[in-house]
Amino acid sequence: MPNPKSALIIVDVQNDFCPGGALAVPNGDQVVEPLNRAVEYAETNSWLIMASRDWHPRKTAHFAEFGGKWPVHCVQYTHGAEFHPFLHLPPRTIVVSKGMSSQDDGYSLFEGLYLRASDWPLWPDILLACSHEAPAGYRELYIGGLATDYCVKATALDAVKREFKAYLLLDACRAVNVNPGDGDRAIDEMFEAGVIITNTAMVLNGEEPRSR
Repeated sequence: MPNPKSALIIVDVQNDFCPGGALAVPNGDQVVEPLNRAVEYAETNSWLIMASRDWHPRKTAHFAEFGGKWPVHCVQYTHGAEFHPFLHLPPRTIVVSKGMSSQDDGYSLFEGLYLRASDWPLWPDILLACSHEAPAGYRELYIGGLATDYCVKATALDAVKREFKAYLLLDACRAVNVNPGDGDRAIDEMFEAGVIITNTAMVLNGEEPRSR
């Protein structure tokens, strides 16, 4: 049963990862509706709400033209790096920017920086570097977003390593599937690592997750 010391973690629901974007996840925009329901629930129950975003420089080893894996995407201060326009993030949302250096992939939220939402687009007032820290007092994380097989997986696995009780909101995730089945394999990997597989309806109804 979720408690007031729970946190909702929204991973990279940005224009470039949604249909029409530079690195579109198939059906990526379908995570918005369940995440909005989760946000409303989190607001009602006084949860912490955090949203990560890729925030890459134009020249980075993360991009294929500089030796990386991916096409150019989510470049700082561009439309593609903005959150999806229908994602309802409250003003108090803590935004986590990641992948900000020229050598940084920044898959996991825990590789980023917690920054105060009121300072968006977030140059000043870094609250803490979260590579070695955790939100004080929050031990249950409910995670959804894009993409299941990369940044969502990396965030969930890092959460378990840091001894959070991590829940994957399965209906609020979509996979890139560079290779067929990558998304399913990522879910299996998270489950084997101790991530609890659930969905937004079960969380909102106070139901305990069933075994997969």
